[in-house]
Amino acid sequence: MNQRTHSPLTWVPSVYFAMGLPFIAVNLVSTFMFKDLGISDTQIAFWTSIIMLPWTLKFLWSPFLEMYRTKKFFVVVTQLLSGLLFGVVAFSLKFDYFFAISISTMAVIALSGATHDIACDGVYMAELPADQQAKYIGVQGAFYNIAKLVANGGLVAVAGMLAEHFGATDGASTQENMPAYQQAWMIIFIVISVLLIVLGLYHSRMLPCTQTGNHTQRTGAEVMRGLWEVIRNFFTKKHIFYYICFIILYRFAEGFIMKIAPLFLRSAREDGGLGLSLTEIGTLNGVFGSGAFVLGSLLAGIYVSKRGLKKTLFSLCCVFNFPFVAYTLLAVFRPENLYVIGAGIVTEYFGYGFGFVGLTLFMMQQIAPGKHQMSHYAFASGIMNLGVMLPGMMSGFFSDWLGYEKFFIYVLLATIPSLLITYFIPFTYSNEE
Repeated sequence: MNQRTHSPLTWVPSVYFAMGLPFIAVNLVSTFMFKDLGISDTQIAFWTSIIMLPWTLKFLWSPFLEMYRTKKFFVVVTQLLSGLLFGVVAFSLKFDYFFAISISTMAVIALSGATHDIACDGVYMAELPADQQAKYIGVQGAFYNIAKLVANGGLVAVAGMLAEHFGATDGASTQENMPAYQQAWMIIFIVISVLLIVLGLYHSRMLPCTQTGNHTQRTGAEVMRGLWEVIRNFFTKKHIFYYICFIILYRFAEGFIMKIAPLFLRSAREDGGLGLSLTEIGTLNGVFGSGAFVLGSLLAGIYVSKRGLKKTLFSLCCVFNFPFVAYTLLAVFRPENLYVIGAGIVTEYFGYGFGFVGLTLFMMQQIAPGKHQMSHYAFASGIMNLGVMLPGMMSGFFSDWLGYEKFFIYVLLATIPSLLITYFIPFTYSNEE
């Protein structure tokens, strides 16, 4: 076991990149793949939302991770496992029943990824004191979402170029283009597989591990009593029911838009979309969106560290919800100019990067502190993902029913509860200088 202390910059960026990659690949990149392979929007939105359930329920097994081996052990093992399983997804595209095989495999990846998230956040909180947690929160958020930009931007753009290389053409039917898209997406998911395996090997050496593993043998009854204690203790925290409503509503509107926004960009103009190609979407996300997101995350980290979370949380929430205005305008006016569309995407990524820092830090500093810090943070982030998953499952139905323009107006109205609950939220702990 490596007991040396490494600079946070040698592992915080890479480990949160590794945290983000499986989540984004399963949650977002797969939507483009299934769209290109002829799966309906309703099925895409429903199934790619429901397989995110492990990220919601991860608190149920988080206490077990504190009872066996070390947090670093679980980080490394789950990175390697997820990498191997993405290889299975890639080769499943060769089969007629690829959708059932790939969705089932992605469900297992979700379980592995959720376990990774618990252990990864545990390492972050255990290895860094409160002042350094705040210092590196912007770096953490930036690299988590750089994974989104690499996967949902760069790899999606490459998928479009590969599909053209293999013979996909505009105007051809889905069936005619399917062989080209199968080959293109197979390569993309092999790349994701290799990235995670390499990161797992890197973190086996570079991830700090100053804690020792828990080798105490415990019975099933003792473990269950421990789990019940974790849950009971969570619900006895001050303001906890207000906090639960807060972490659900903060991302509620985002839950509706997460699956539909990329499908809106990809859908034909006659269907109310913007009719962009994979290459155009990936380039806009990767070039414009990447810079905006990193800038937003880093600026938010500086902003919060200088003024404190209590003084900045409402403004962070406002910025987080502003991108929904941009998508509403894109749906109403449907511009053809790529720079105008790019401006909307820049607004989305900057707002998301800037505003998400507030929610993450609030859960770390106001909800997680106490005896079961890692488990309670996992519990809180699981509830947060529930607030995204449930509207995501319904989003396909609502967008088909209302059409893109009315759908985005509805999402804009759905931001009001998050603004109200954030404005009045009480703070339990003071971490102000």
